[in-house]
Amino acid sequence: MILAGDIGGTKVHLAIYSFADRRLKAVRERRFAAQEFASLDAVVNAFLAAEEANGGAREEIAAACFGCPGPVRDGRLKLTNLPWTLDARELARSLAIKHMFLINDLEANGYGISELAPESVFTLHAGDAAAVGHRGLIAAGTGLGEALLIWDGTRHRPIASEGGHCDFAARTDREIALLETLRRKLHGRVSWERVVSGIGIQNIYAFLRDVEKIDEPAWLRERMAADDPNAVIGRCAEDGSSELCRETMQTFAAAFGAETGNIALKVLALGGIYLGGGIAPKILKTLSGSGFMQAFLDKGRLSPLLESIPVRVILDESCALLGAAAYAEARAAGITGHSERGLSLPV
Repeated sequence: MILAGDIGGTKVHLAIYSFADRRLKAVRERRFAAQEFASLDAVVNAFLAAEEANGGAREEIAAACFGCPGPVRDGRLKLTNLPWTLDARELARSLAIKHMFLINDLEANGYGISELAPESVFTLHAGDAAAVGHRGLIAAGTGLGEALLIWDGTRHRPIASEGGHCDFAARTDREIALLETLRRKLHGRVSWERVVSGIGIQNIYAFLRDVEKIDEPAWLRERMAADDPNAVIGRCAEDGSSELCRETMQTFAAAFGAETGNIALKVLALGGIYLGGGIAPKILKTLSGSGFMQAFLDKGRLSPLLESIPVRVILDESCALLGAAAYAEARAAGITGHSERGLSLPV
């Protein structure tokens, strides 16, 4: 069995996988509220103990991998949105799992792409679907993650980055005014994550409401107070019930498209660009409008190159889990010479 985890700022998504005909097969999975636990060890132990509590045997874990937000150095990282410091060696000892790995969450997503079923990907822009080459990955959720998927002639190798923390580049009069507003609010520098993320949606909404004075009706204000603000903004933009929400998400989508195009240029992503994270699958109507793709393609003399690059949305929220599981199995197999995936082939 393989244990995989997707560690976020607010939730921890864990799953146990086996293999069937070389394909990953989820045995069970569960989400936990991260703030309710003092450590990752505690979350994992709660997950593994649940089977015992139901009268079953505790699964024998051959290898484990956790995709985590932030740079992993020598098997260690300090999470930015949780008071946890993770160390692969300490986790291996604490959880009694011999083969333990920590990788960046976007790196995990990158490994997961090849594990996805065709119906788990939505094509936003076809481009040249037959082209082979490097890929780019950008994921807007609580924060903004980015990764490069380097084509080595045989497969794509995910390279983690912290590109979401690069400087936000305003392109339009509205974005320039937004940048100036955020510079005052943040007392200086503004990154892409402050605009293209869940935090960014609320920043844009507040700017349009308070600076551009787009009306916020009472019913919307009440819904925002009672529910997740980003979910409300996204739904009301998609169904057209609020001008403020529609303008918020159009501004968000344009900035999202611009930075996606930047990644495509930087990695020369002839093999395509993938949009991951929790936001993109929920706003397909908005992304399919002109704003996202117009900004993606708006690269001057290089626009024809961008036209040839496919843009796809990852619909499966378990992509990072799949990638972490695939990584754990491959690394453990390389160390031991024993492949769980290979043994799943029919005899």
